[in-house]
This record gives sequence, C-alpha cells and structure tokens, in this order.
Amino acid sequence: MFPESFAADALLSFSRPNDYVLDPFVGRGTTIFQASLLGRRGLGIDINPVAVCISGAKVNPPELTTLLSRIKSLERSFGGCDSGSVEALPDFFSHCFHRETLMQLLYLRTNLLWMTDPADRFIMALVLGLLHGESSRSARYFSNQMPRTISTKPNYSIRWWNERGLLPPKRDVFPILFEDAKWRYSCGTASTHSSVKHGDARRTSELFSGFKNQVGLVITSPPYLDVTDYAEDQWLRLWMLGGPVSPSRGIYGDDRYRDINRYWSFLEEVWSGCLPMMKADSRFVIRIGGKLSGEELRCGLIDSFERAGFTVIDAKLTSTTDVVRRETSRLRRSKNRNVEHDFVIRVA
Repeated sequence: MFPESFAADALLSFSRPNDYVLDPFVGRGTTIFQASLLGRRGLGIDINPVAVCISGAKVNPPELTTLLSRIKSLERSFGGCDSGSVEALPDFFSHCFHRETLMQLLYLRTNLLWMTDPADRFIMALVLGLLHGESSRSARYFSNQMPRTISTKPNYSIRWWNERGLLPPKRDVFPILFEDAKWRYSCGTASTHSSVKHGDARRTSELFSGFKNQVGLVITSPPYLDVTDYAEDQWLRLWMLGGPVSPSRGIYGDDRYRDINRYWSFLEEVWSGCLPMMKADSRFVIRIGGKLSGEELRCGLIDSFERAGFTVIDAKLTSTTDVVRRETSRLRRSKNRNVEHDFVIRVA
C-alpha cells in the first residue's frame, strides 16, 4: 500500500490531464482518487468488496445535500430491528458492539443499497471506516477496542476484552455518520469521475473492454508474497457488506500466495490482463514488499512482464522504505524489519 503523495508524484511525472490511469489492485482507491483530484481519469479493479465500496465512494460521491438527507431519512425510518436478529449472531458481536449500536448497524446492513446507489455506497463506506478502531481514543468508532486496520479474530478478541474488562461503547450511529460525512466533504471531493469494478485483476481488459490501447500509466501495489489474506483480515467489514458471521478464507478468491512460482505466475496473468488496454509506450509504477529483496523483486517483475507479452524497455528500483509501524505491528510484536520497494517499469 502507499500514501497519497506516492500516487500524486507518479501521476504528475508520467501522465497529463484527461489521461486514463489504471490500478488493477485498487484497494482504498488512493490511485484513482488522486487521479480524479488531478484531472486524470481513473480505472480501478478489486476482488475485495470492501475495497470496491470504499474506492467507489471516493471517486463517485453524491451531492452533500443528497447524502445528508439520506442519512436523516434512514434515522427517521429506523425503528429498531427484530431482537431475534441480534440473538442469532455469535457471542463475538455482543462483546464487540453495544446492543443498541448493533441494532442500528444491522438495520443499515439490510437497507443500504451500496452496490447500486451512490449515496448508500458513500454511507456504507463511512460505516466501514468507523466500524472498528481504538474506541478508547475516539468516540467515532462503533466497536469495542480493536485495531482500525484489521478485524481481529473472534475468540482472540473476546479473550482480550475479558482480560481487560473492556465493554462495548454505546454509540448512536446516525449522528456520527452525519458529522463524519460533513467532515469528509470539507477535505475535498473528486473533480472528475473515475470507474471502479468488482472483479479479478486478471480480467482487467475484459471488465474494461471499451478502453483498448488507452492507458499509458498503471500505479498499483500488488498483494505481497505470503503477507495478506483480505478475507481474514477484513472479515468484520465483509460481514457488514453481507458476508458470513465469522472469518472465512478463500471465499473471495483472494487466497494468500505462499509459493513463489505461483506468485509470479499470478502477476504474469495480471499483466497479461492489462496488456490490451495499454498504449505502445507505457509505465507501471509499482510498490511491493514482503520477504524478497529489491533485486529479487526487480528480476521477478521483469520476467513476469516479458512472459505476459510486454517488452521491458527499462526497470528501475527507485526507492526502498521502511513500512510505517501500524496498529497490527504492536499486536504481532514482529522483530523483523519490513520494507517496501518502489519500481518504475517502462514497457512497450
């Protein structure tokens, strides 16, 4: 993953206004949101529904008045929910959320049409961002104390809360969403609309079939080897979008790659999927990390691009940086130095 400045620098260096910019692993939408702010047109894909919801909300926001009106309408319509819906959930949920907060979340989970309605998608994106976090430090988070970046496993969470005597805070969801929406818009919204699709990165040109030979720049951060499984790490946000009530591996077709040969084959298939959309002279700006060295990654990337059908004109390792210490690092107590490498690869 990378910060906004990384995407902005690449956009200003390698694209011009109205150019199309692609991110086949769109994640939280940093590339396409920055592209929209800078007058480029972003195209993004992700297999993770959480990423699709959040990035889609960023680049296609509704009018603020429409959004605030919808939140008020939902608040007025909320009349509680069937108590059986709460009782039917695993014990984790009563430890994680106050009962009244959980009833509001269940109502939104059922009634937000986030896949088709821009206002509902934006509201759901706000919910996902506030669903869990360090609630002792911020009254905005809905959950008991939990990292913001990943959803911890149910049994571990319950044990951790019980050992510390932590109870879920009572949160009134609708007013928090109303104020969060106003704050988000005060930070600026996208100036040009971009497009986000739910799907496998290997099907990029199929999902964007109308963009043949129109993309000159790809900015992306692929999954790292043996590092991330989105279905496990984001299981609570996936539940909010209609997913199962407990962590499940592999159900979104995004398993962690542990075998290096399979990993490079996967990336080869991704670049092959992008190939029909690319202009004759294009650049891929890539941030990637994990256990491999910078030179191992550079050689692997060159090989994967050439096997995908590209001619690699130049491939530079431009920088190596330490991974910013995250909430999860404190929990896992890792002693290893984690780094990320940035590459600019020019292809024809």
